[in-house]
Amino acid sequence: MLVHELIGQGTKNDPVFYYPRQMTYGELAQEVDHYRDYFFACGIKTGDHVGLFAKNSIEFVCTYLALTSLGAIVVPINFQLTARETAYILHDAAIHHLVTAAPLDLAGELAKYGRQELSQLTFAVIKQTLSQETYPPAPPLPAEFDAQQPCVIIYTSGTTGHPKGAVLTHENLVVDAQAFSHMLPVERRDNVLCVLPMYHCFAWTCAILNALWLGAGITVLETFAPKETAAVIKEHRVTVMYGVPPMYNLLSRLAQPDALRTVRIFVSGGASLPVEMAKQFESIYGTPIIEGYGLSEASPVVTFNLPEKRKYGSIGKALPGITVAIVNENGQQLGTGEIGELVVRGPIVMQGYWNLPEQTAQSLRDGWLHTGDIAYRDEDGYFFIVDRLKDMIISSGENVYPREIEELLYTYPGVVEAAVIGVPDSLRGQAIRAYLVMREGASFNKRAVKEFLQARLAPYKQPRDIVLVDALPKTPTGKLLKRALREEAAATKS
Repeated sequence: MLVHELIGQGTKNDPVFYYPRQMTYGELAQEVDHYRDYFFACGIKTGDHVGLFAKNSIEFVCTYLALTSLGAIVVPINFQLTARETAYILHDAAIHHLVTAAPLDLAGELAKYGRQELSQLTFAVIKQTLSQETYPPAPPLPAEFDAQQPCVIIYTSGTTGHPKGAVLTHENLVVDAQAFSHMLPVERRDNVLCVLPMYHCFAWTCAILNALWLGAGITVLETFAPKETAAVIKEHRVTVMYGVPPMYNLLSRLAQPDALRTVRIFVSGGASLPVEMAKQFESIYGTPIIEGYGLSEASPVVTFNLPEKRKYGSIGKALPGITVAIVNENGQQLGTGEIGELVVRGPIVMQGYWNLPEQTAQSLRDGWLHTGDIAYRDEDGYFFIVDRLKDMIISSGENVYPREIEELLYTYPGVVEAAVIGVPDSLRGQAIRAYLVMREGASFNKRAVKEFLQARLAPYKQPRDIVLVDALPKTPTGKLLKRALREEAAATKS
């Protein structure tokens, strides 16, 4: 099955969108066909790379599905990027057509790459044109076009250096959406909230493609704001929500149990969900958050907690048809309870990074995708993330996993966010530094926090410094930007 064919799973007269406007599956199919004919008339054909720069909207969905139905390869772009960052992706991905919500001034930045030609197609112009004109039906896909063909290039958030484009096929995305449905009891009657950004794989596969596969309805929100999100959930009776930990943290602080009472399933991904945060949310809203794990290079969902048997702090079990293992630095598989790198194999794994053969070879080895995450598996087959391989701190020759310290800090009264990094130290190699965000009105006493940790951590795990900040740097999808903290620490030292 191809990605755009998922529309056919829904019943013609059933709702596919509840908000911001109502639309049935039959109406969506017609809209996608109109967009398809228009894009073909604009010169877009099979194999073309087409950029998509917009916030969440029904138009985003129609554009994406119409482009893939032509066999074009969609390149969703983070709408929060600057002109310089956007131009880099447009150049790197060899994009000549860009679909946007509003025109972008990119000429100056593109000129730096020797690029002048770029066709910009805006939603407003597309809709106005389609209301005034009709276009001949675009031809069917070539007979040889199959699910192994590239569908999308997802650019990573660029937490280290330039972002890399993960090439995902139709099969990657469809199989992941289908496999995920075996782990989570979403049904045709559900109303699924899409408030995570659609340019990211998490939102697209889980909130859009999985919902289409099941014939469910979708409520689309442009961006996340706690009060506005809660109001839409209540008004439109949303039943399934996908979010990242910072969203659930803010909703906990909002503390309006009645606003979210229609939601029967809360899912968290994108970053590790602190156990204390999960417990706090459940105590307020009465419904647990179910945690999963994934990465763009795996379409993205890899593991998920079984709703009937979830474990706090665990990312759950491998999806059906997906193989997950823990290996050491030599690639040898480790046993229960042993800590190593989490690797993935199966039909959800990317083809590779666009135009980056060396980085592809580093990530894809002997059929396994190396995630860079340190984890272990328990006796029930549940996986637990210990930390990111690159975030591990080596202090006085000892391996220190920041997440262990962060989880402990979340239990300290008044702490709402915590981050731990290693900073250069002439004596230890690396010293440990903790950053804290406190709840409004909560007092901060550095000495008291240190005494709290000293009673609970081995001496080599003790932070040498604890820094109070107003907020922690994050990517738009909620991942903590520890690189920014390390750069700030280095700049302060110099």
